[in-house]
Amino acid sequence: MQDPDKDTEWNDILRKKGILPPKENLEEQERAKEEEQLMILQKSLVKTYEDMTLEELEENEDEFNEEDEKAIEMYRQQRLAEMKAAQMKNKFGEVSEISGKDYVQEVTKAGKGIWVVLHLYKQGIPLCALINQHLNGLARKFRDVKFIKAISTTCIPNYPDKNLPTIFVYLEGDIKAQFIGPLVFGGMNLTRDELEWKISESGAIKTDLEENPRKQIQDQLMSSIRACAPTREESDSEDD
Repeated sequence: MQDPDKDTEWNDILRKKGILPPKENLEEQERAKEEEQLMILQKSLVKTYEDMTLEELEENEDEFNEEDEKAIEMYRQQRLAEMKAAQMKNKFGEVSEISGKDYVQEVTKAGKGIWVVLHLYKQGIPLCALINQHLNGLARKFRDVKFIKAISTTCIPNYPDKNLPTIFVYLEGDIKAQFIGPLVFGGMNLTRDELEWKISESGAIKTDLEENPRKQIQDQLMSSIRACAPTREESDSEDD
């Protein structure tokens, strides 16, 4: 069968009689088809380099044309920014011990956008030991925050034990919150969730707790007190 797209006298006769579409339409269809194939190819190429690692992009950069290289460079910068953000998010993850000579480097020069939670403690104080334990868990949960601890008198000479435990919260060297003394923490009943909520109020961490855990305990305590308290009728009957 003769190809209807060829320029022959017979095809010209068929076009005049309307049996074959005009040649212009054929050319437009051909161009549209080529453009569609080009778009498919470009999408395929984009998919290819989006799936590549930064090392693979460097290895295959000779295969891309100028337009591809512009798109790839933008993509490379995006990937680098994402990697940097991921590294920052997982930068810490543990509670580090410091002394007074480390303070400037670890706190004042911690870095732009870095929150620092400093616990001043002393050996032999049970609540300090409890808070250190809770901070270990919080450091693993909030890896973008620097959690550090120091024996109180190594950072502040003659710091009174009655003020322990003490937690200072810093951002870029500026103090944003301070929690001083055992009463602030509620004593040995302090839970990790309560400490997390307290630190989150300073803005240092973004907690997933929906409300203050201490409030739940207080509500339960008040409910227990109301349940145990005698009613007015019971009180009157006892008087009789």
